Amino acid sequence: MRLDDPWDDVPVSDRCDKDGTGGVAHLDAPAAAGPDPAPRAAGVYLEVHRSEAFREVRRRYRRFVAPAALAFLLWYLAYVVAATTAPGLMARPVAGALNVAMVAGLGQFLTTFLLTWAYARHARLRRDRAALDLRWDTQEMTRGLGR
Repeated sequence: MRLDDPWDDVPVSDRCDKDGTGGVAHLDAPAAAGPDPAPRAAGVYLEVHRSEAFREVRRRYRRFVAPAALAFLLWYLAYVVAATTAPGLMARPVAGALNVAMVAGLGQFLTTFLLTWAYARHARLRRDRAALDLRWDTQEMTRGLGR
């Protein structure tokens, strides 16, 4: 197995021949002596991975996910720290039996749902079309590779 190829998913029985003793006679040897007429699927995926379109999809993903995850984590940690270090503040009543801790805890659920909605909306508006185009390009490039 080559370590530089993360998409090397060809079954072992297709890649090597046993020499009769249980050992491997050769690895990754071409079936024919001539050059391979079609590129390997791993090469296609590496080409797509290096493309500007793929980098743009990943960039858009990171621009949303990194700040959103950081903001949510800080909000969660603030809740936990406040609950452990300021029990008097958290026990302060807001309305009837509802106190600050309960409002903040329910706010955690609300922000989870809002973040999920925002992520789905961002993906639909900013990444899905470009990712689908990449998928179709990849399918076209791998057509005929015998996969």
